[in-house]
Amino acid sequence: MVLGPTGCLPLRVVRFAIWYGYACEKKGCRGEGAVGGQRDVRSKWGKTRVILRSRQLASHVPETRPMNRASLKAMLGKYGMVYVKPDIGARGIGVMKVAKGKRGYMVHYGTVRKRLPSFNAACKWIKGHRRKRNYLVQRGIVMVRLGGRPLDFRVMIQRNERRRWEVTGTLARVASPGKPVTNGSQGGTIYPSKRILNKVAGRAAAPVLLNRFRTLARRSAARLAIRYPELNELGLDVALDTKRRYWILEINTAPDAKPFVLLDDRSAIRRIVKLGRRYGRIYDLTIRKAKKG
Repeated sequence: MVLGPTGCLPLRVVRFAIWYGYACEKKGCRGEGAVGGQRDVRSKWGKTRVILRSRQLASHVPETRPMNRASLKAMLGKYGMVYVKPDIGARGIGVMKVAKGKRGYMVHYGTVRKRLPSFNAACKWIKGHRRKRNYLVQRGIVMVRLGGRPLDFRVMIQRNERRRWEVTGTLARVASPGKPVTNGSQGGTIYPSKRILNKVAGRAAAPVLLNRFRTLARRSAARLAIRYPELNELGLDVALDTKRRYWILEINTAPDAKPFVLLDDRSAIRRIVKLGRRYGRIYDLTIRKAKKG
């Protein structure tokens, strides 16, 4: 390979390497192109296992297991309500809420609520909608709600100019009516985090909780970067329960920046885009289904 006049790689080669690494992360390539040379960077279970090695983070992770009949039955028996989700997936696609009741089981998928008379019937229905993908079962967190709809928070963290982790934005997401997930791509409504925390936790607690969300993001990034040293950005989905405990629902390695466009304060999206360009990330910022709160 021909080096540039200063003995460094030509800029076009560096740009291609950055782009190729990101493209492989998105597609789950094997080998050197994937982030950290590991295909499982997209795996929710793989990232969960890494996070669980930290005592500071483990207490904020809802119990999660690879899903099979035994684990689903055990988790429903233990918690009464769980979420089942694809191990590799995005935008809330394929996520189902499953609850055990006195008269059988209720599965909530998209806007469909299906009551099943038995565990066997529930398993059969779920199997018919999982499309042969590997799934996880996660303890269901009873989230705080706004107008009767569940809500959670997205925390964006990126490598900055000094390669240090910087929280570049936070926002709140409220589920579309009738849906169990809050994603903007599923029609969720986007709000500034502080405004929602003021409503659901009070003005005194709001800044404290927001700082704790940011701390969770920094600690998660530091822990994951040990396993995946080439990571440049993460999007944490953080839930607040009715007892004001906060939980990491999942961590995204190619987070969607579109919802930040809907915030009146444009500083977050400007910073996100600026840092993304530094490591070759070009964001699609076209709003399709998300709504502004």
